[in-house]
Amino acid sequence: MNDSSPDSLIPYDEIVQEALRAVVGRVLGEIVAGGGVLPGEHHFYITFKTGAPGVSIPPHLKERFPDEMTIVIQNKFWDLGVDEQGFTVGLTFNQIPAKLDVPFSAITAFVDPAVDFGLQFQALSQDDEPEPHDEAGNDAPAATEAEPGSNVVSVDFGRKK
Repeated sequence: MNDSSPDSLIPYDEIVQEALRAVVGRVLGEIVAGGGVLPGEHHFYITFKTGAPGVSIPPHLKERFPDEMTIVIQNKFWDLGVDEQGFTVGLTFNQIPAKLDVPFSAITAFVDPAVDFGLQFQALSQDDEPEPHDEAGNDAPAATEAEPGSNVVSVDFGRKK
C-alpha cells in the first residue's frame, strides 16, 4: 500500500483484531472443555489493560497495575470460565486468592511459550503509553520476550489521522 491509497470504508483492522482475540477465547475454551487442565507443557501469559471497560480485578491489583497486567495461567488457577465476551479465572497473587474477569477486547498479548506461539494486539488507546508497573505476581515465573523468528503474530494497520 502507498500514501495515495484510499481510506477503507471497511474496518479491516478491527475485524482482524476481533478474529485474533477469538483465537484466545477458543484456546481457553478448549481448556475448560478438557476439565480445566492444561495439556502437556502448555501455559499462557495473558497481558491486558486493567482499566479497560469490563475488566474486574481486586482493588489491590488495580492499584499495583494501574495500566496493564500480565497473568500466568499454568499450575495454580481455578474456576476458568469462558464466554463470547471474555474469560474469568481464579489466581493467587503473593498467596492471596483473586478472581479476575477480563473481556477479550482488553487483551493486548497472548503467549504460549511451550510451543513458541504468541499474538499481540493493538492497545485500546493508541495515544496512551503504558505506565511502569511491577512484574506479574501470580506465583509464576516472569514472562519472556518472544525471539525473532518465533510464531508471534502482530497486526498493526497504522491508522491515518
